Amino acid sequence: MDFYKILLNAHKGFGYLELLLVTLFIIALLATMFGFSGKVNKFLKKTTLFTMIFFHVQFLAGLFLLFVSPGVKAALASGTLMSDAYARFQYVEHPFSMLIAAVLMTIVNKKVKSNDTISIGVVIMGLIAVGLFAFAFPWTRVFGA
Repeated sequence: MDFYKILLNAHKGFGYLELLLVTLFIIALLATMFGFSGKVNKFLKKTTLFTMIFFHVQFLAGLFLLFVSPGVKAALASGTLMSDAYARFQYVEHPFSMLIAAVLMTIVNKKVKSNDTISIGVVIMGLIAVGLFAFAFPWTRVFGA
């Protein structure tokens, strides 16, 4: 098995872990937001940190896969990268959405780590990051049609 296949399987496998972390992050974020005090607790700090770390790991693995993928090279060579819906999602929308989600999660982690209470702006930014993640996640490839 070559390095590309190993990294591709790792990228797919970490996707499941990322789904779990995003779910825990949403639960912690909403529990803190709707809590009586709005104070940031350890659970929110840890889930935000680990979600951010795995966003970055997934993005870096995906970026490497993007540059060595035979599919993107074929789509660029044939000129169908933007006209084919599958190629556009796989090689353009998915990476850029995940990049923006990772940047937003980094900002959310910084805000959660440095503040004692959570603001509505941080909650909205976190939900936008999760929304971009949910948009760019290849649901049909992972769970079937």
